[in-house]
Amino acid sequence: MADLVSQLMALIKSAWKHRWLALSVAWGVLVVGSIVVFRLPNDFQASARIYVDTQSILKPLLAGMTTVPNIEQQVSIMSRTLLSRPNLERVTRMADLDIRAETVGEKEKLVDELAQRIKIIQTGRDDIYTITYNNENPKLGKDVVQSLLTIFVEGSVGDKKEDSDKAVRFIGEQIKSYEEKLVTAENNLKEFKQKNAELLPRPGSDYGNKLQEASDQLSQARLELAEAEQARNAIQKQMSGGNGEELPRAPTPELDSRLDAANKHLDDLRTKYTEQHPDVVGTRRLIAELEKRKREEAKARPTGGDPGANYSPMMQQLSVSLADARAKAASLRARVDEYAARVARLKVKSIAAPDVEAQFTQLNRDYQINKENYEKLVARRDAAKLSGDLSSATDLLTFRVIDPPVVPRLPVGPKRLRLMSLLLLVAIAAGVGVTVVIAQVRPSFMSQHQLQQVTGLPVLGAVAMNWTEAEIARRKRSVRKFVALVGAFFTTYVVMMAVLLLRY
Repeated sequence: MADLVSQLMALIKSAWKHRWLALSVAWGVLVVGSIVVFRLPNDFQASARIYVDTQSILKPLLAGMTTVPNIEQQVSIMSRTLLSRPNLERVTRMADLDIRAETVGEKEKLVDELAQRIKIIQTGRDDIYTITYNNENPKLGKDVVQSLLTIFVEGSVGDKKEDSDKAVRFIGEQIKSYEEKLVTAENNLKEFKQKNAELLPRPGSDYGNKLQEASDQLSQARLELAEAEQARNAIQKQMSGGNGEELPRAPTPELDSRLDAANKHLDDLRTKYTEQHPDVVGTRRLIAELEKRKREEAKARPTGGDPGANYSPMMQQLSVSLADARAKAASLRARVDEYAARVARLKVKSIAAPDVEAQFTQLNRDYQINKENYEKLVARRDAAKLSGDLSSATDLLTFRVIDPPVVPRLPVGPKRLRLMSLLLLVAIAAGVGVTVVIAQVRPSFMSQHQLQQVTGLPVLGAVAMNWTEAEIARRKRSVRKFVALVGAFFTTYVVMMAVLLLRY
């Protein structure tokens, strides 16, 4: 502890020895530093506050009709991209800053300085944005903030409208493309229906069921034909007397009347149907059968014998029955042939129908897809138009300027009072530091104990200084002068602080 006190006293004595140099350095640092602080350029901060009202009654009313733009996200993105280089270059033109920049390098430097000095701050969830800009020229700062405010308001509304217009144009082009595809699909579907009208599937109809039904009808017709032929053969045996030879018969007026009736019926059918119609074919076969019978009976007419035998009531009745049986058999034969042809056609169609149905399904699916896409695009185009109109509506997004840009009266920097206080500490530290450095460069022994510690030799004695009265008076004046200069030093600091308070 004694050594520490001894070293501290030695340091104080060394500083006191070089006190005038320390005071000169402190004064020099204070004066030069004060000049620098006073000459620092003022930093004026222009600012503006704007409130973005994103709550509108139109949003819930149109929520189900169109895509309501996310205004909060839109404004947030615009606030983050406000300091993009294109916007900053636009600010330089709006505030006439580009007049002072002649070269490309100066313009780039000007844009970089704007990016560093402009600040955009959002106040929590209140949608209040504060735009600030620091510059030596307060009017220039106001112009820059006003330009940023204009870009912020215009960009938040104009970009969305432009995006909506682009979307409408793009969807319109897609609609034209799908219109062409839809027309082509409709034409292909129409041509396919016309070409394969018989093979196209119908509701409640299937070629397998039709084929089974036709096969059943064919079997039934064949059974009825067999029954009719059996009945005809039985009548022929009865007329031949049971020995297999048919008796000669005389022509009957009933055969002629039936032939005439059949011809008239055929004429009526030809006016309604084609030659391939089953009823026409059956009637023609009946006529052919009746004519054949007439010829056979004419050939079988007896040349001798009892001519009255053929005119007996029984033979006449059997002849009529035989004619009916033959006509029925011919009709059933025509029906069997028609059903057989129908079964054959259905077999061919049942083989070709699956391919036609698959092609029809593919064409119909393509048509439905194009139709659905077309209808969706039309609906979305209308929604995009409504969304664009909604984005440009003044009631959807409202900007309210809380604090307009103004020319500040007082600068916000530099902090001269803080700098002056720091300057005082630096001046004192510089003066003390100079004494310490000199003490290290030009050391001197201020006590016997310090000399003994440094040399390691015993100190036998010391010679005291015997000051004269004149020297004592001179030393006192020197001390008073030093104290006065120190007081003036702090007084100067106080005066400069007062001047700063009054000016700034």
